[in-house]
Amino acid sequence: MRALGPSSDLGPVLLLRGLTVDRSRPDLDSLAAERDPERFVQRMLPHAARSFAASIVMLPRRQAKAASVAYLYCRMLDTYEDLLPDPQARIRELGAFGERFATDPPPLPPPLPLEAAGGDRDRVHLLLVERCGLVDEVYAGLDPADRALIAGLVRDMAAGMSWATRAFAEQGGVLVDEGQLTRYCRAVIGLPTVFLLELVSASEFTEANREDAMLVSEMVQLANVTRDIEADLERGVGYHPALSPYLGAGPSGPEALATVREVRRELIGLALSRTPAYRRMYEGLALDAKPSVRTAAIVLLLFTSLHYRGSAASTGYPPWSSPRSRGAVLARGAPCLLTAGLADRTLRAVERDLLRAAADLAQPVAS
Repeated sequence: MRALGPSSDLGPVLLLRGLTVDRSRPDLDSLAAERDPERFVQRMLPHAARSFAASIVMLPRRQAKAASVAYLYCRMLDTYEDLLPDPQARIRELGAFGERFATDPPPLPPPLPLEAAGGDRDRVHLLLVERCGLVDEVYAGLDPADRALIAGLVRDMAAGMSWATRAFAEQGGVLVDEGQLTRYCRAVIGLPTVFLLELVSASEFTEANREDAMLVSEMVQLANVTRDIEADLERGVGYHPALSPYLGAGPSGPEALATVREVRRELIGLALSRTPAYRRMYEGLALDAKPSVRTAAIVLLLFTSLHYRGSAASTGYPPWSSPRSRGAVLARGAPCLLTAGLADRTLRAVERDLLRAAADLAQPVAS
């Protein structure tokens, strides 16, 4: 099999592919025809999450392969959460997927119906579930310790998503407070973040490190939440109680649009308040020790800043000096491979931007 990761000659190719792939118009026929397990994993990764994919392929080969497999399994769980509308069916399938690694080899999950897809992005995720066996083949070749970490991650994430499904169903489609929202963020991104840090960290992983990683995960997942408010409302889901009157349709009319804008502003402010945890995590786990790991960490932070820059501007706040494009993110992040000092200066500069933005977001919008 061909190696997966930047320690091989495929690293730059995978990075370029991740940046250029059109996630809104995936080549479904070509992906469906792919039969090589490692190539399937490589090609699917940018469709699972482009920003995370750019960081993953910068890791050393062993960690990159394990992280890629883990993230695709997490994307499969996301697919059950997104495309199974019946709460009981969703909980059942999430639980079954979470427990599949109790058997060696794990049983194949049942494919989801094609009619569940709302577009090509959904269809590529359905294809991922359908071809889970190819991902399983790469999983089977990982180190036993990495397989155990992945199995635990998938089990715990499935349990967290099942909790969220019950909460939404019992509360009329919304999460009712910040505690529930952050619990959800920790289940869907916090657990994968802790997994990845345990995989790459050169330092002992303490409870303080874990809490910082969870705070960082809240910042990262809230990027998805703030981006998708309108789309989530259309499918009957709201991550803030103020959105409850608008479930089931895209927001229209002055009152609905103003509510969405205010909720987005509030959630961006919540996310950016977690910014100091990123540097604590980076320093506490000595992520600067390996060039590829520190660069992956900086690139992820830059991508997160890029998202919030645009999202905050959509609510009426001025943009900050974050890179303005994915290419600019990599142009700023890639040189961190050269020195830890440059990475530290970049981290601190982004931190200043985000904390300044958090202060700006606390001010009233100019009328």
